[in-house]
Amino acid sequence: MLRQFALVEKVKSYDPSADEDAITRAYVYAMKMHGSQKRASGDPYFSHPIEVAGILTDYNVDTATIITALLHDTIEDTDATYDEIEQMFGNEVARLVDGVTKLTRINFVSDKAKQAENFRKFLLAMSEDIRVLLVKLADRLHNMRTLSYIKKPESRARIAMETMDIYAPLAERIGMDEIKSQLEDLAFTELNSEARRSVVRRLEFLRNQGDGLVDRIIDELNTRMLDNDLVAKVHGREKSPYSIWCKMQQHDVGFEQLSDIMAFRIVVDSVEDCYRALGVVHGAYRTVPGRFKDYISTPKPNGYRSLHTGVFGPENHRIELQIRTRDMHIIAESGVAAHWNYKEGGHPDAARRDGPQYRWLRELLEILENASNPEEFLEHTKLEMFKDQVFAFTPRGELISLPSGATPVDFAYAVHSEIGDRCVGSKINGRMMPLRTRLRNGDQVEIVTSKAQTPSPTWDRFVVSGKARARIRRFVRLQERDQYHALGRSILQRAFKESRNELSDKALSGVLQTFSQPTIEDLCAQVGAGHITGRAIVEGVYPRLKITEDEDKIVQISNPKTRKDPQKGGVPITGLIPGMAMHYAGCCHPLPGDRIVGIVTTGKGVTIHTIDCENLAQYQDEPERWLDVAWDSIGSSHQSHVARVNVTVLNEPGTLGDLSTVIAKNGGNISNLKVMDRQTDFFVLLIDIEVKDVKHLSDVIAALRASTKVNTVDRARG
Repeated sequence: MLRQFALVEKVKSYDPSADEDAITRAYVYAMKMHGSQKRASGDPYFSHPIEVAGILTDYNVDTATIITALLHDTIEDTDATYDEIEQMFGNEVARLVDGVTKLTRINFVSDKAKQAENFRKFLLAMSEDIRVLLVKLADRLHNMRTLSYIKKPESRARIAMETMDIYAPLAERIGMDEIKSQLEDLAFTELNSEARRSVVRRLEFLRNQGDGLVDRIIDELNTRMLDNDLVAKVHGREKSPYSIWCKMQQHDVGFEQLSDIMAFRIVVDSVEDCYRALGVVHGAYRTVPGRFKDYISTPKPNGYRSLHTGVFGPENHRIELQIRTRDMHIIAESGVAAHWNYKEGGHPDAARRDGPQYRWLRELLEILENASNPEEFLEHTKLEMFKDQVFAFTPRGELISLPSGATPVDFAYAVHSEIGDRCVGSKINGRMMPLRTRLRNGDQVEIVTSKAQTPSPTWDRFVVSGKARARIRRFVRLQERDQYHALGRSILQRAFKESRNELSDKALSGVLQTFSQPTIEDLCAQVGAGHITGRAIVEGVYPRLKITEDEDKIVQISNPKTRKDPQKGGVPITGLIPGMAMHYAGCCHPLPGDRIVGIVTTGKGVTIHTIDCENLAQYQDEPERWLDVAWDSIGSSHQSHVARVNVTVLNEPGTLGDLSTVIAKNGGNISNLKVMDRQTDFFVLLIDIEVKDVKHLSDVIAALRASTKVNTVDRARG
């Protein structure tokens, strides 16, 4: 673990103006906040942020990034807050720390959704400041180095797969090749340890057989450069086990057939020397067909520039060569970190930040806007990052980088989303070609557009870029939604008409929660798509319709013997002494289905109250007057009971007529009505309604709430 003074010295070695005091305070603060926390390895937890900061010093990052690395887990894993960090270290650091922080405090339906949402937030943060990504990559690298200490194999596999799917491609996109290679190799160790061991064993065998082969090749290449008056440094290395394994899988060959397992780099002074060195190499050795790539004239999206070639080099060994200048080498090694300008206050140069190496980031943000959910966004993002590149040109000569296998439609969306939407045809190298034509490196593409054109659902079958696919799917999704909404609305109008009720947005809004839909448009779309029936919506708005229909379907086969009809002298209450007088309390109007209690009242017999009646409080000290009673399950269904409701209605002609019609349609009968309050725009009514039970009353209330003339309905007490 790096000590505080060692960390400060490493930063000061490349940035003498670094704020030593701030770094020291952040170091101490991180140790204090993480306290006695332990990692899975048993090491103190604060060793992790310190190691992350140490990794970033190799890329000469600024003071704010170092402090962010030291504090990146404090908000997530300790009692530290955003405001506290902002107060102690400034707004810049607080914003960076927040960008790196995961969404651990939010509950997601699945691990995949959590991963996708974390990545979405992370992307938005790094679009504001790329330093968020630098810290996150260093964080992930140290976590991968200590992955073996996690006990659960499934957790290790998930982390390794996430690293391979997301973080290694991101490291490649910003040009940090060394971090990318380490992440891939560490993930490969976890995901396919046996394959890696076999590759490593084979490399050791070849290394022993070669007896200093790499050094001999370097010496010969150096001699060739000196003989041609070229000042150059030649470096050689074996390819990583993972890259060798990928080549074996890609070309479906065994290790014995794979000859280009060594890579060499020639670093020269100028661009002219790059092409001179290339001429020397091609003049001395046979080239491997199809392996030459000029990334100097056509840089990669991350700003990487080099000449690549493959030759049968010294001792007739097949080798890969990279030829670049010293400046190109710095950018290739450090990527985005190489663009950092400390003298300007630690912020990336604005022109560079908006330059071509950041174009991929802007495209990911467009994918984010068009995706329907975080999981779809993650899918399109993986698609965008994993594809090899093909380079095409606009008629004006602008270079457009696309995934391998891209079509003119992908090209159109890469130029601009609206051009993609209006695309009707394409010219490739001056010839009209089908939109599904696959582009090749160096193609010049001209897109033909029409204002009347819209994205075709068939395009989704052949486009390969995440941006194009997300945009097309969004359009199709919105188009289908509009169609389903119109169809669903029509279905509902017919269903409501058949039930002799009026369709209204107010009626539909009352059942949104019942059918788990956020808006009326979504509800109609679900009906149009066939996921919900129109009849179900009508029965949700007017529950009484379902009961009535079910009763109509009952066929009486015989006249079974039943208990005495309570309407002819019986009482639908059990628990009373035979012959005891009984009446219902006018304060709470109990109904079958309510929990009830009997109160012995002098001169009146037994008064039935609901268990939650407020007037029961006055009998609290007289337990001898309380009777345990209940509704008779058979008798209660044959007798009408009076329920009382408070209704607020619009003050306009026809309101009372509509009110009584709704109640009558649902089997209720108004026995009394009183105007409690009368205003310019509304009435407050107290209505007594004869119903069978609580369920019947609920159906009547639901139907009233669906009426456009009714504002509120509640059961009255008293």
